[in-house]
Amino acid sequence: MRNKIITFGEMMMRLSPPNFQRFEQAHSLEVIFGGCESNVAVALANWGLYAAHITRFPANPLGNSALQFLQRQGLDTCFIQLKGERLGLYFLENGVAMRSGRIVYDRYRSAFAEIEVGSFDWEQIFEGATWFHWSGITPALSQNCAEECKRALAVAQKKNLFISADIYYRSNLWKYGKRPSEVMPELVQYCDLVLANEQNMEEIFGIGIENVENSFLISCKKMKEKFPQISKIVDTERISISASHNQIRAKLFNGTDLFITDYQDIDPIVDRIGGGDAFMAGLIYGLSTYKDDQKALDFGICASALKHTIEGDANLISVAEVENLVRGDHSGRLRR
Repeated sequence: MRNKIITFGEMMMRLSPPNFQRFEQAHSLEVIFGGCESNVAVALANWGLYAAHITRFPANPLGNSALQFLQRQGLDTCFIQLKGERLGLYFLENGVAMRSGRIVYDRYRSAFAEIEVGSFDWEQIFEGATWFHWSGITPALSQNCAEECKRALAVAQKKNLFISADIYYRSNLWKYGKRPSEVMPELVQYCDLVLANEQNMEEIFGIGIENVENSFLISCKKMKEKFPQISKIVDTERISISASHNQIRAKLFNGTDLFITDYQDIDPIVDRIGGGDAFMAGLIYGLSTYKDDQKALDFGICASALKHTIEGDANLISVAEVENLVRGDHSGRLRR
């Protein structure tokens, strides 16, 4: 069966000063579109998999531009709704060397955040699908987003889709009276794979952190006790030497074994936004293609490393380039 991946979440317009300028210096802003889940879908479509993104854009020129961006990337957009008043925005000031980057969000009451419960026909959307991916950002945006996410998960589980979630969340987005610990456990119970670290597992699920060398493994085992249907728990580690120089690696626990990648050294960084989404897309591709946890994890972390060399949210890297890095070629030699 051909893999058919469905993602669900808000995609925003990103506005950035050019050439590493500060907001206070800028006289123009560059336009890029991106979002946690849509970034995953774009990468997967770029690698030849069928991917459809489910979201809502306002019925205005900005919404049309966002829709056309996804269509140019080869995504199935037939279930995207054009309704509501405004497109979510975020402003990014890229960091460089020892100066950190800055992000300012402007997404309150966006078209996506104001979706009605029951807006999407998940039975139809998931027809023939094999995988559903969501993130902790979606239920943070509004009560309705959380409830619609739950509706999607219930149907996805009924149809035996493999369900993955990036449960990293933005604490400052939860403004409708609920805390992540009150919402996320009910959603995670549907998942087969989660991306989370020890801090997430403690804050959201009450799993205490043990200050030992193998704390991730211990937390994963406790997580599986709470949610036995989860088959894989993954995480990435980042060493920030500077805003321009990072090292990253990934870990995966499959209920029996712990897999760890080598560190990837990234210097210089062009754009780190979307690096985690590139990892998740790479992992989904790897698990769908190689059926081997270590190979999938290696593909994921190398996809993420290469994303840091691409401007914008989307990972416009080929499978061949990722596989070349997996084999250990860090040379960046000119290819003719």
